[in-house]
Amino acid sequence: MATVLSVDRGVPCPAWKQVLSKRLQKRTPRNDRPSATLKDVAQRAGVSTATVSRVLNAQGKVNRETGTRVAEAVAALGYVPHAAARALASRRSRTIGAVTAALDNPIFARGIQALEHRLELSGYGLLVASSNYEPERELKQVRTMVERGIDAIMLQGDSHLPEVYALLQRKGIAYINTWVYDAAATHPCCGFNNELTGHNLADYLLDLGHREIAMVAGVTAGNDRARNRIKGVAAALRARGLDLPPARVVERPYSLSDGRDGLRELFAGPGPRPTAVIGGNDLLAIGVMLEAQQSGLTVPGDLSVAGFDDIELAANIAPALTTIHVPVEEICTLAGDYLVARIEGRPARDHVALEARLVVRQSTARAGGRA
Repeated sequence: MATVLSVDRGVPCPAWKQVLSKRLQKRTPRNDRPSATLKDVAQRAGVSTATVSRVLNAQGKVNRETGTRVAEAVAALGYVPHAAARALASRRSRTIGAVTAALDNPIFARGIQALEHRLELSGYGLLVASSNYEPERELKQVRTMVERGIDAIMLQGDSHLPEVYALLQRKGIAYINTWVYDAAATHPCCGFNNELTGHNLADYLLDLGHREIAMVAGVTAGNDRARNRIKGVAAALRARGLDLPPARVVERPYSLSDGRDGLRELFAGPGPRPTAVIGGNDLLAIGVMLEAQQSGLTVPGDLSVAGFDDIELAANIAPALTTIHVPVEEICTLAGDYLVARIEGRPARDHVALEARLVVRQSTARAGGRA
């Protein structure tokens, strides 16, 4: 389990903290003596334990001289606050968990970074784990985080085992589903409608005159986002009197090589070759483009290609990829705000809808290759 812990709240450092930092940097660690206690620090500084606690937790007003004495005592004694004991006393660990589908996906990495930054500003740390789209693995990760005392957790999608929700509700731990939005959802959510977005992307290709449309989709098992994007594309085709037969949908993990494999499988299938292919994410779509070019086809002259996510590479590959821009930073920032508000007893919206918009670039053209 990856761990990201943050303690800096982004505020100017008081003078006593600067003293403490310099003293600690000069200290040589010693492991052969008993750990100092809060009472030891208080006695050395000539103050009460309550005053030491206020200084260390930046709570209440403490004059500069007292703060400096406490800082010097902490540095001299090598005192380290016991996080578990502090959490027990406050009934909060000031730590929030996040279970992401995959840590090696650029879009998810950006989201975790945005969440970590937002929580840091609010004085919270972050624990991160990946589920690899496996429900049982996700349940195990959630249990581990609960055992570590998290105050809240961010999840991806809305397909979770009932045991996940039951555990969080039993423990009174706030949670939110991200990358998804449903106004009627039972559980809090922040994101966009994946089915509608898939529908809109297919409509765009249909408007360009494409009738032979296929997908190299993400693996749908344990992945509601992939399933709903396929549903949206199929619905758009049905509305035009067309269909999306099983042979026109290839499921692959999210990688460039899987995108290449997916296009080869589509071309080997029955019926006419597709004139447009939608990737379940940008990595799959770029893999499709690379395979098409390797096969001697031009993009978009012979094959139009579109993706989902709008990762940085999408705008910088040739031809630049038409894709759906997912507002990942906004999703995770708002999710962080929601969880902090719930922890601190402040009101927050349970359902937040964001826009995932189409970004048209050079990888798509009218059917027949006309720009």
